[in-house]
Amino acid sequence: MPTTSTPAGNIGPVTETPRRPFGVEIVAAHRLRLVEAPAPHVSPEDRLAVDRIWDDAVRANPSFFDGPVVACAELEPDGPHGLVLTWVRTTYRSYAMRLVPGATPLPALFVCVVQPTDDGRLLVGRMSSWTAAPGRWQLPGGSVEPPEDHEALDVTALRRHAARELIEETGLDAVPDDLTLWLVTRGKHGNVGVLFLAPPRPASLVRERFAALVASETALGRDPELDRMALVRSHAELAGLGGPQADYLEPVVRRFTAG
Repeated sequence: MPTTSTPAGNIGPVTETPRRPFGVEIVAAHRLRLVEAPAPHVSPEDRLAVDRIWDDAVRANPSFFDGPVVACAELEPDGPHGLVLTWVRTTYRSYAMRLVPGATPLPALFVCVVQPTDDGRLLVGRMSSWTAAPGRWQLPGGSVEPPEDHEALDVTALRRHAARELIEETGLDAVPDDLTLWLVTRGKHGNVGVLFLAPPRPASLVRERFAALVASETALGRDPELDRMALVRSHAELAGLGGPQADYLEPVVRRFTAG
């Protein structure tokens, strides 16, 4: 289900004063430190309300699943050019908390890949009808999953996750080490995104890989997570796509095209 939540406060100055165009904070982060914290207490009353909302959502869209996911508890400056992100383990069900009156939901944490083409455009994709955000344009990416007990959740792990999302959603394989930590965003509802910049690819290759992925999924009787892709070089071209868009998308496209 859509993972919107309440804001967690201002990020504060890091490499620059954060800007909030269209209600979104954007920080150029050179370093990101992740720290795990215990999940906050949820009252029995709120838990029952969450369960009812989640069960209704699953009946409406059986593709929803209550798998493990990471939420953002806090995001603060960490010296010059850095951020510290405090995270907790939870499940997708917890995002139903945003619909419980008086409750305080945790913001979602997600990764995205900013994939340029060699002619200066950016790859964006539209979510399929069966997803939590049907018809929404966004960057390739997804929610962060918690690590196994013997593993760490750090930028290296986020980079691997971003590379996996890129190939699953677009067919473009990427070496995780080639993805550069670029921006951290916080949306109008408080959700935090960690954006990695990929090396430019030929536009023809981007189209071919996406078409091959769609054909492969269709042959297996599955609908791809992204049902359409586009290459845009300006916020005007982005606006011309129509339909809903992730709240971070336009300011990120503006940021990229401004150099």
